[in-house]
Amino acid sequence: MPKVMSVNAGSSSLKFSLFQMPEETVLTSGVFEKIGLPMGIFTIKVNGEKITKEIELKDHNVAVDILLKALVEYGIVKNISEIDAVGHRVLHGGEIYATSAIFDKKVVQDIKDLTELGPLHMPANLMGYEVFHQALPNAGQVAVFDTSFHQTMPPEVFLYPVPYEWYKKYRVRRYGFHGTSHKYVSRRVAELMGKKVEDLNIITCHLGNGASLCAVKGGKSYDTSMGFTPLAGIMMGARSGDIDPSVLSFMEDKTGITPDEMTNTLNRKSGMLGISGVSSDARDIQKAVDEGNERAILSRKMYAVRLAETIGGYYALLGHVDAIVFTAGLGENDVKVRAEALDMVKEALGIEYDAELNAVSRGKEVKISTPDSKIEVWVVPTNEELVIARDTVELLGL
Repeated sequence: MPKVMSVNAGSSSLKFSLFQMPEETVLTSGVFEKIGLPMGIFTIKVNGEKITKEIELKDHNVAVDILLKALVEYGIVKNISEIDAVGHRVLHGGEIYATSAIFDKKVVQDIKDLTELGPLHMPANLMGYEVFHQALPNAGQVAVFDTSFHQTMPPEVFLYPVPYEWYKKYRVRRYGFHGTSHKYVSRRVAELMGKKVEDLNIITCHLGNGASLCAVKGGKSYDTSMGFTPLAGIMMGARSGDIDPSVLSFMEDKTGITPDEMTNTLNRKSGMLGISGVSSDARDIQKAVDEGNERAILSRKMYAVRLAETIGGYYALLGHVDAIVFTAGLGENDVKVRAEALDMVKEALGIEYDAELNAVSRGKEVKISTPDSKIEVWVVPTNEELVIARDTVELLGL
């Protein structure tokens, strides 16, 4: 019975889950935070209980060494040699990878070549592979690309209306992200509906601090809201989403900020944070809304409008929709975001949902639409780590 580690390495973090396959049992999970800072945080789940420690984390090599020792110390494995494979979340596969891939010299070089398309994430993703490959040299290593699921989008959808040479010479196009999440929830909701995903049209709404929607047509991504980078699409926690490009040059002229500073502003100081002035965290926003903060109320209304616009657009694009699925932190737990967006589209799309059921549905698989609804509406917790583990097992033939 293979044991597979799913890994998501960030520049200062390392998330992990260890699965017993094919049972898909989670043996442990956790995260390292503040890697490279004076004092880091290590959290691991043991027998259902979270253990959190402040610990010095000089770099990712130290974090992985601590993790592997902890697995033995807590009796999760008897020996680290029991770990048969490691699957790594990699942000970008460009047009090269429409599926996951076993790490080899070519994959490593391709990731390096694609780094300019994901400079904030790709170096850390590759570093995650390198440190686990060094620590577990006999374990298989697989790259699971965030963009792969969206490689089924047709050219009329993924191309931007800019000079075609930008695409041919510089790879400028819509790539889309959160692919493992959209893939998982679309297939999972099909199972819950008792139908084949190939027979369904589904709109998946991955709403976290970063957010994207996907029009899934017959089990394949047909359109998605994120684009060349994860900055595009709907309004997010601290990201602007789509805006008029002329705003950038206008504000650069007005304020004198550089293009890099503008990119930072759009990624880290915009979205709900920028409008509310409160926070990028939806829980803080909701608290401010409850207290009557007008800018917080405005930010929530703006978020709901942009979510509803995208749902409505995808409905028209797909022709008909069998299910709408909410997932990720906000999608699974923020009942008011779901209600506000659904209220905006329910008349046009013939949606009927149980407001009381929606109000208590947090973090569990549940259908919140009523039998009279023309479209089923579901809440389905995402499980990107499981997708990584499944792809790893399949590719390595474990």
